[in-house]
Amino acid sequence: MAGAGVREYKRRIASVRNTQQITKAMKMVAAAKLRRAQENAEASRPYTETLQETLARLAAVAEDVSHPLLEKRDEVRKIGYVVVTADRGLCGAYNSNIIRTTNTAIAEDERNVEYGIVAVGRKARDFYRKRTNYLDAEFINLGDNVSYADAREIGEYVISAYENGELDEVYLVYARFVNALRQIPTVTKILPLEPPEKEEVSEEEHIDYIYEPSADQILYTLVPRYIGSQIHHAMLEAKASEHGARMTAMSNATDNAAELIETLTLEMNKARQAAITDEILDIVGGAEALKKGGK
Repeated sequence: MAGAGVREYKRRIASVRNTQQITKAMKMVAAAKLRRAQENAEASRPYTETLQETLARLAAVAEDVSHPLLEKRDEVRKIGYVVVTADRGLCGAYNSNIIRTTNTAIAEDERNVEYGIVAVGRKARDFYRKRTNYLDAEFINLGDNVSYADAREIGEYVISAYENGELDEVYLVYARFVNALRQIPTVTKILPLEPPEKEEVSEEEHIDYIYEPSADQILYTLVPRYIGSQIHHAMLEAKASEHGARMTAMSNATDNAAELIETLTLEMNKARQAAITDEILDIVGGAEALKKGGK
């Protein structure tokens, strides 16, 4: 019986060691992907910030520009959320944090309105398809290489839904990447578009730009591209956050497996020692019985 216990411990140790090898390999893969994703996310930030500044500058000088994406609705009937999650799991609480943030935003909105979810990633799609009737559209299996073409397609869908009156407000929910250990779930309003406020500057710092064509025409053309840029930046931040969360989760899993192997090895040695002690006691008991029988 004791021998069977030792064999069971050996089987469990081998199983945990195999799992440890898998999690260690996944950690290394995630770390390699994280470096590229982090570089892409950080490289997109200056472009996004410059585009915001340009939009603010144009909005300040443009006169009477009328664009559907700049017009607020008098009555809000339906709000859309573009929820950016991963297609796969094994990344800790990353996906659940994004979904929880979305659900919290919906719950805290006291307006009597409908809600629509544009799921970017399989995890968001699966959650809202099974548990709610909010799902309006899905964009899944986009891969690890985030492309502007995918973001533009999502942006075109959102813009079309807003212009057609299917959505009256649109929010973007994603994880802003800080480092491998920290990703901040973020909710950003993207429609109706509210140009960032332009910072006041002194007369010495003020620069008068000459726009060709006019500032009105540039602003009118730039607004749809700004939406696509916002979504693309969010997807880059989300991809870096996903790889960071997966690397951290697999690192923790590898460490936990090592601790479990150590614990199981200790228990196996105890079982083996107990088996040896029982055998010694059986031998000693048999020898004593033979002595008594000889007398």
